[in-house]
Parts: sequence; C-alpha cells; structure tokens
Amino acid sequence: MKKKLLSILLASAVAATTFVGCGSQTSGGTKEEGGSTAQTSEGDSETTEGTEGDSASAEGAFKIGAIGPLTGEAAIYGTAVVNGAQIAVDEINALGGDIQFELKGEDDVNDAETSVNAYNNLLDWGMQFLVGTTTSTPCVAVAAEAYADRVFMITPSGSSVAVVEGKDNVFQVCFTDPNQGKASADYIAENIPGEKIAVIYKNDDVYSQGIRDVFKEEADAKGLEVVYEGTFTTDTATDFSVQLTAAQAAGATLIFLPIYYQPASIILSQADSMGYEPTWFGVDGMDGILTMPGFDTSLAEGVMLLTPFSADAEDERTQNFVATYKEQYGDTPNQFAADAYDAVYTIYESIKASGVTPDMSTEEICEATIPVMTQITVDGLTSEGMTWDASGEVSKSPRAVVIKDGVYVTP
Repeated sequence: MKKKLLSILLASAVAATTFVGCGSQTSGGTKEEGGSTAQTSEGDSETTEGTEGDSASAEGAFKIGAIGPLTGEAAIYGTAVVNGAQIAVDEINALGGDIQFELKGEDDVNDAETSVNAYNNLLDWGMQFLVGTTTSTPCVAVAAEAYADRVFMITPSGSSVAVVEGKDNVFQVCFTDPNQGKASADYIAENIPGEKIAVIYKNDDVYSQGIRDVFKEEADAKGLEVVYEGTFTTDTATDFSVQLTAAQAAGATLIFLPIYYQPASIILSQADSMGYEPTWFGVDGMDGILTMPGFDTSLAEGVMLLTPFSADAEDERTQNFVATYKEQYGDTPNQFAADAYDAVYTIYESIKASGVTPDMSTEEICEATIPVMTQITVDGLTSEGMTWDASGEVSKSPRAVVIKDGVYVTP
C-alpha cells in the first residue's frame, strides 16, 4: 500500500454541525426487563434493551436518553457514544452542583423503525434531553418524532442535513455530510494534487450518498480528476471486486471512501489480495476500523481519515478523557465517544444558560433551551469555541489523522 503520510491540517475552514457519537452499554450499567423487539441486520428477531449508567436514579436529576446501535455490525459506534456520554455525566455529577444527570441508553441496531421504538421507550421513561441518534438514517426518522414532540435533541454523529433541516430543536455535534465532502475535496486538492481519484460509495445510505454528492461537486470545481465511481448497497456490501478492478483499470491512484468502517475493511482486504495499492482517504464513518474484530490493522497503514478527534492529542482535556475511557472500558476512545462527551457538556451549558430545572416538562425545557443554543460557546474534545446557528449546525474545524503502526497519528 502506498504509504503517503498526509501531513497538514485541513486548509479549508469548515463550518460543520454538531458532535459525533455512537451508543453502547456502559460498564456497570444494568439491563432492564421488557426490552423492545428488533430486527438484526440478518433479519432475525432479538430483544433490544435499555442500559443505565451508575449515575441513574438521582432525585431531581435531568434525564438524558441516548440511542444508537449497541448490538449488530455498527455496535462500535453506539457503544462509543453511550460510553463517552456516561463519562461526561459522571464528571458533571461529581461536581456536586444543582445540575445532575441520569443517563439511559437504548439499542436501535442501526435500524430506523427500531430507533423510533427506542425513542418512545425513552419518552415513557421520562427523557428530557436526547443524545442521538448515532447513525444518520435512524437519526432522520427520530428527529421527525422529536420535532413533533418538542424534545431537545443533539446528535453526536447523525451527519445528514435532513436530520436538522426544518427542525428548530435538533442540533448536531458532527460535521454535516456536505461539509465532509467539501473538506475532503479541498484537502486533496491542496495537499495531494494530481491524483487520479476513484470514489466508492453506498447509494442506499443518506450519509454516504450525501458526502459523495458534495465531494464530486467540489472535486469538479477544484479541477480534480475523478476517473471512476462505483456504488454498492446493503445487499451487495460483501464483494467489491468489480469496483476495485474498474478503479485499477481506470488508473486510480487514490480511492475516496465516504462509507462506514465495515465495508471499508472488506475493500482494504480485497484490494490487498489483488495487489492494488492506492492511497486511501476516508471520512468519520471509518473511525472504528482499528478496533473491528478480526480485521488485520496492517491493511489500514497509511489510511487517512477526516475527523474532529485524535486520541493521541497532547492537550490535558484529551489525555484525561482517554485515560478515563481506557480505565473504565478497556479501549481507546474514537471520535464518536468524544462527540457524545461534548454533546452532554453542550446540554450542560444550555441548562446553565437557560435556567431550566428538572421539574419542568420536556416541552418546556425544549422551548427554553432552543434560543440559548445560538448564544453559547463550548470548548470540547472535538474543538474549542464550538458554536451553533439557528439551522442546528455546529461550527468547528476538522483535522486530518493518518493510521501509522496501528494507531491514529496527527500529522
């Protein structure tokens, strides 16, 4: 594989949306009885159950719900979101102030219908704020429900523009799909011009399609040479030999992958078996590939990701978070955990600014916190000085990381 260590921060200033995050059961969490029935990705029925962290059941605490895939192929995302959110909740509760939180996570197996069911379960529990959902397609479905019910919602990682579009109570922590596409094209144009580019994307996923569309538009505007585009769907995400063969035949020296880590791992493995060694350029959905069970991480050497968080950053806030995460969960946190952590702290700042109290109704809390979101500034793990506009999108700048020796390295 071509070992290009791409080593400059993204030059383009990108106004993007809210934080990232996936959900998972927190260690020390307890499963509740009576979970909802969901469909796994294989179509088999299984029971999905909520999880509650150690901070649960405090008298007079605000109730925060979190939704994401805690089981199934995308569980790395959901687990990270709930874990990251739990660390933030524990830190805030330890301050001993008037603002205390109770966190409960629900599994949606990355399915829109199941995600709506999880949302309704949380409403029955008394949820007042929602951190989620984790992945874009379920997030679009749940955001429509939250808008109708007037529930304050901040998603760490649902990056589709459709999540926030027309919904004054829904905010993002992650980059929007358009901003990821534009930033990726701008980075390539500035730092590695002259590459022949292939794009492989998932055309039945709003996340992947949205990033691809803006990437292609910006690539054309920047004069980048896109020599091939290949697509796949959920049903065809196991064999990429046709796409890879076509990209290689077209002379592609860089392959842009606006996809999640599961199909990306297959693509990297199959390209290796073909002896095909292009430069690989991914987006935030590829975060998690290094912890995917059974994946040979040496195949990801030299892969670059666009991400707002790097666990090897040397600032004190990041180092403390990484140390706590490793101690509690035995793993290195990804950007989804960091974005969920930032989402909880954003809720904390919105409560301080609005003066809402736990005895208020969910609707009253929502209406009071919406206007302060355009006034607050949050310094988080994923960016300093994060702000939001009325559209629900966050303003923060992405950074580039490169996989070297099995870890993310900031150039």
